[in-house]
Amino acid sequence: MTNPLYAGHPFGTTVTAASLRQLFTPLQAWEDKYRQLILLGKQLPALSDELKAQAKEIAGCENRVWLGTVVTNDGKLHFFGDSEGRIVRGLLAVLLTAVEGKSATELLAQDPLTLFDELGLRAQLSASRSQGLAALGEAVSDAARQRQA
Repeated sequence: MTNPLYAGHPFGTTVTAASLRQLFTPLQAWEDKYRQLILLGKQLPALSDELKAQAKEIAGCENRVWLGTVVTNDGKLHFFGDSEGRIVRGLLAVLLTAVEGKSATELLAQDPLTLFDELGLRAQLSASRSQGLAALGEAVSDAARQRQA
């Protein structure tokens, strides 16, 4: 079994919530935000089939999406994921930025999708993408609840 800790991505470490706020705050047009989401998604490494098998495929998303989690030695949660869709990969990158490296308690104390609102992204999504994003947020909360139990 491949260790998902090696499914490295820059989200939550190199790419932070603060850096995303700096990137998205000046952007007014949805097209500019859309372009930035695509660029963020390109930074998300593709998961191998083995890692996809270890992750959970999220139902309710427009494109196939996988989200996995492991607990690090210090008790924090490391999330990894992938998607077949360019925009969804960007949305996943924002989500990973918001949740990476937090404890279960920290994750349950705040809606994992709050960063999307701060960046002005959630209001612009289609109904089906909003539904998929909500399913991803719920998957993060479920992972946190399982770690607390």
